[in-house]
Formats: sequence, structure tokens, C-alpha cells
Amino acid sequence: MEPLILFLFAGFVSMSAALSAGQLNKLADEDKPAFMQNRNGMVLVIMAGNLGALTLIGALAYGFRTLEWWIPLSSILLSFPALSVGITQRLFGDKLNLFITLPLTLLSAGLLYQFWQ
Repeated sequence: MEPLILFLFAGFVSMSAALSAGQLNKLADEDKPAFMQNRNGMVLVIMAGNLGALTLIGALAYGFRTLEWWIPLSSILLSFPALSVGITQRLFGDKLNLFITLPLTLLSAGLLYQFWQ
């Protein structure tokens, strides 16, 4: 797999999952979705955010190792947050965006592990 494609995919979906989980955790108790009203739902969202953050760190390490330094740096600072907040979170909402990007984050973590050189 091309390193740029893998980095962009893994970085985007993991940042999107982490940002969505963070936004869901910041909601007031009465505004939280129904699945977050119990302790297991809260733990699921926190763990999804942590998994997204860890996968993002792995994607950044992979990007800095295999690509020019400015590609991962500009992506983490500009492209990934702008695309995640500007498009996917507005299009899907935080809850649906988390449920879409969480399996993709798991897939990208596996791909990063498999293609790490």
C-alpha cells in the first residue's frame, strides 16, 4: 500500500473519531445521547476517543518515518481537523460520525501494523 494513502486514511479517521468522542464527552448530561446515559456508554465513548488518539499518534509516527516531514505536520495541524470538523461532523453529527469512524480506526490501526516497515 502506498505510504501517503495509508497515512492520510489512518490519520483522518482516527482524528475524526477522537474529535467526535471529545465533543460527545463535553455535552451536558441532559443533552447526551441515550446510549451515553449509563456508565457503559460513557466508557465506550472514552475508549473510542483514546483509541482514536493512539491510532493518530501511530499514523503520525508512520508519516514522519516514511514521508517528508511537512506532509504529516501540515495534515495534523490543518487538513485533518478542518475536514473532520468542517465536513464529517457537520454532515453526520458527532454520534453517527463516531460510529462510522470507529470501525475505520480499528481497520487503520491494523493496516498501520501490517505495513509498518
